[in-house]
Formats: sequence, C-alpha cells, structure tokens
Amino acid sequence: MGVGIDWAESFHDVALGRPDNGIVEQFRIDHTAAGVGRLIARCLELETDPADVRVVLETRHGVLVEALTDAGFTVLPVNPDLVARRRGPAKKKDDAEDARICCLLALDQFLELRKLIPHGNLAGELRSIARDDERAARDQRRLLNRLRADLLATFPAALTIAGDDLGSPVMLKLLATWPTHAQLAGAGTDAIESFARSSRHGWPDRFAARVADALTVEQLPVRDYLIRAKATTISLTATQLLALREARKSWERRMAELLLGDTRYGRAKQPRNPDPGKAIPGGDIYLSFPGLGDILAARIAGEIGDHIEQFDTPNGLQCYAGTAPVTRRSGRSELVIARRLAHNRYLGTAVHQWAFCTLTTSTWAREFYDRKITAGKAHHSALRALANRWLEILWHCLTKGIRYDEAVHIRNRSKTLQTATAA
Repeated sequence: MGVGIDWAESFHDVALGRPDNGIVEQFRIDHTAAGVGRLIARCLELETDPADVRVVLETRHGVLVEALTDAGFTVLPVNPDLVARRRGPAKKKDDAEDARICCLLALDQFLELRKLIPHGNLAGELRSIARDDERAARDQRRLLNRLRADLLATFPAALTIAGDDLGSPVMLKLLATWPTHAQLAGAGTDAIESFARSSRHGWPDRFAARVADALTVEQLPVRDYLIRAKATTISLTATQLLALREARKSWERRMAELLLGDTRYGRAKQPRNPDPGKAIPGGDIYLSFPGLGDILAARIAGEIGDHIEQFDTPNGLQCYAGTAPVTRRSGRSELVIARRLAHNRYLGTAVHQWAFCTLTTSTWAREFYDRKITAGKAHHSALRALANRWLEILWHCLTKGIRYDEAVHIRNRSKTLQTATAA
C-alpha cells in the first residue's frame, strides 16, 4: 500500500491508497504520540506486512520519520520540487492535495525512489553534533564581527590590546569584566595582572603592560550615552562568545570520540584504547584523508552516515553532495549546469571546504585545481570539480574498508593518465 504525508509542526495530512484502488482514505492526524499511533495502526489494518507500506513525505529527519522507520515501514523521502511539479495547472499549494500526490508517488512502482536508510545511534549523534557545531561557528563569526564593530565605536583601545586575537579566552573574559575604557582604566595594573594570571595567560606582566600602554594612547572622544548603551552589549557578546567557545571544544572532543572510539589524549592527540564498537564505521578512514580533521571529518561522516551501501556508485554520493554536474541535452544543444540545486547542503558545504583544505596538503589535488583554473574555470567551479573527485575516492575507500594512501593514489592516477594518453 502507499501512504502520502504532508507534514507540519502541529498536524499532518495523510492519504492512504492501494495499487488496485488508488486513493482510498484521507484524514488529518495531530503531531502527538496518539496521532502517529493512529496512523501506524490504520496502515497495519490495511497491510499486515510493514515492509510493504511505502511512505512518501517531503523530509528525511524528525520524530515522525523515526516513528515510521521504527514501525518497519519503507520510508521514501522526496524533494518538495517533485511534489510541486505534479500539482494542477494553477500550481496551488494545498496540504491535502500534496498528501494525495505523495500517495500516488508511493503507489507508482516504476518510479525510482531511494529508500531511507536511517542513521544508527552513533552516526545520528555525530550528525546532530556536527550540524550544531557548524551553526555555532556561524554564530561565532557573526558575534565576533558585531563585537569588533561595537568596540570600534566605543572602546577602540580594546582592539589595540587584542591585536589579531580578539576571540581569545583572555580577551573575551577581559571584555566581559570591564566592557568600557573607563572601567578598565579604573581597575589598575595589579588587578589586570592578577586577572591575566587567573585566566592562565602565559605572561601576565606583559599583558598588563600592554593594556596600560593601550589605555594611555589618545583616542577620539565618544559620547557618554553611547558608552552606556554599548557596555552591556559588549559584556553580553563576550559572554556569549565564551560559552560558544566552550561548547565547541566539548563538541570537538565528542566528535573525535565518535570517529575513533575514544577521547584523544596528550600532545600527540591520539586515543589510548580505541574501541571500534564506540565509533562509527570508517571513522579512521575519514581521518586518513588529507585536509580532514576531527571537525570537518565529523561533518562529512555525519551526513553520509554509517551505511555507505545506500550509494550504489560514487555518482550517487556525488549527486547527494551536489558536486556532480547536471547535463541538459536537447537536439544539437548541450548545457552543463555546474551546480546541482537539489542536494544535501550540509554535506555540500563540508566537501567544498574539504577540497579547499587539500590544496596545501595534497600534491595531486593542487595540480588538479591548477589545471582547472588554467582551463578557464572559476575558483569555486574548480573546487567543486576537486570535491567531486575526492568523493569518488572516499566512496571506494569506504566500500573497500581501506585507509587513504596518497602515494598509492598518485601511482594509480599516473597509470590511468598514461593509459588515457596512449589511447
């Protein structure tokens, strides 16, 4: 049987159908345990085998999806554009109609839809942490830019004290404690030196001297009302940045633990007793690639998940990440669209950054990028092409269960290029 769901925050429109009868029932359920239980019970009344219940909806995440997969249903997430293209001529958006369209998609046995293979517990946790860390990184940059602008308007001496390290813990704690020029000048050298020592600054006396020198430099006058207005804002922003910094450090430790099976220790930053049962499959393989540290490897591994077999070919993974180009051919015309719109944007952003990081850590990657630039490609187009190549290598390593070896890849690449040249 087929099930189409148009999901929302508080309720969901549902359409049930059979292959021989089409749509047989439509109703609405609340986004509660009772509502979802009612849906599952009704589906099992019409179809005793849960695996034969095909559910089509426009999302692949959330408690509703988890409840459906736990019930044993075959969940088939689709892009909302696929549903939008099948609406009537007026293209009117209607929840019940969208649920009906999703049900018809589920009943179409000839339509190739990819079955959702849910993440395991470890991979799901890694994906959630990695996404939160990416959002926190954006918030950190935004707050740091806002803090710099506020200091430039009311407390420029703080920028002189910070230099190129405004986001350091010592500087953020200093601004959270003394957010104005007058407050910091009234603290005194001894108090600042004691503060630097308690904040574990390497040279508290030098730091106090630098603060004193910066405060003595003559600055343009600032209105008193602006200083009063921005004092609380500067202190709050510094406190928020400190909290984000601590949260990201905690997430980074957990991401490394999920990749390797144990926390990194010591200066070598290596796990003492790695437990494969506490790590996602292939965590060490991700970290064997150049340009992938704990954070970036966790972002890519979290989006791919612990079931690489869901991608039959490297092209499936490349399309999922949005690096594979789209070719449009009609008659004598041929158009290559460089950027795929429908893709996992978290994964696409991560592999794009990964490709950029390999420009200084992989010799063949730099040569590949330079050839694309010489051929007239733009910077981001060349990076997408390089990311596309890296994903192909990653797919082969994950499916074969082997770590990446730069020397082996360069040797195989050279053989392939010689064969192509000879042909």
